[in-house]
Amino acid sequence: MVKRGSSKFLNFIIWLTGILVSLAVGFGMIGGTLTLPSWLGGSIVAMVAGWIVVITTALSAILTLLKM
Repeated sequence: MVKRGSSKFLNFIIWLTGILVSLAVGFGMIGGTLTLPSWLGGSIVAMVAGWIVVITTALSAILTLLKM
């Protein structure tokens, strides 16, 4: 059985993992490590999408931490 306290801790670990993965993907798209095929817009669209991911992830993290 999972206790109440460990459930909160597990939820925090899952949330933190999601934030780190989102930031890694966003910065990978910004830096050019992750790109899109040319028929989808190539590296320019990937860079813009990367910035959107980074900004929205940062805002989400800040708002969540302020809510705690």
